[in-house]
Amino acid sequence: KTCLCLSVKSYVIRLATDKILAICGITNNQIGDTITMLTGIIPASWSGHLLSALRVMTGLLFLQHGTAKLLKFPLTEYFKDGVELFSFMGLTGALELVGGILIIIGLFTRVTAFVLAGMMAVAYFMAHASQGFFPINNAGELAIMFCFAFLYLAAAGPGPWSVDATRKLA
Repeated sequence: KTCLCLSVKSYVIRLATDKILAICGITNNQIGDTITMLTGIIPASWSGHLLSALRVMTGLLFLQHGTAKLLKFPLTEYFKDGVELFSFMGLTGALELVGGILIIIGLFTRVTAFVLAGMMAVAYFMAHASQGFFPINNAGELAIMFCFAFLYLAAAGPGPWSVDATRKLA
């Protein structure tokens, strides 16, 4: 009896919604976008552009780590003397520098993001996990955020504002 009651309520709500949308002159194809706009959520049509913005900003933030290590810019207390290029920190700096640039411009995005996600997972377990279980206590939040942002970019791709997207059009 409860299931039947819920089904009837859902059907009545759907009929009422369809009637209201029809009165407003909205077709079934416009329902999803209209409901999205009415609820104040960002329209789904923006998702590609926001994906590109996420990619660019993630790349810019990541690039800073490589430039701080290898170019001493911006100057940080931790890397004030820079790092040797042919050391472990030099290798990570090179990956951050080159990978950051590739992510920013959206070139070879999926492969680059996958490699950088792995790098950040290793960085978390090598540098942060041993300092405590909780990331807020072991200063590992940024490594985790980069790891999962890059993992998402590896799965979702670069978005429309990228060299990869223009290469597909050619």
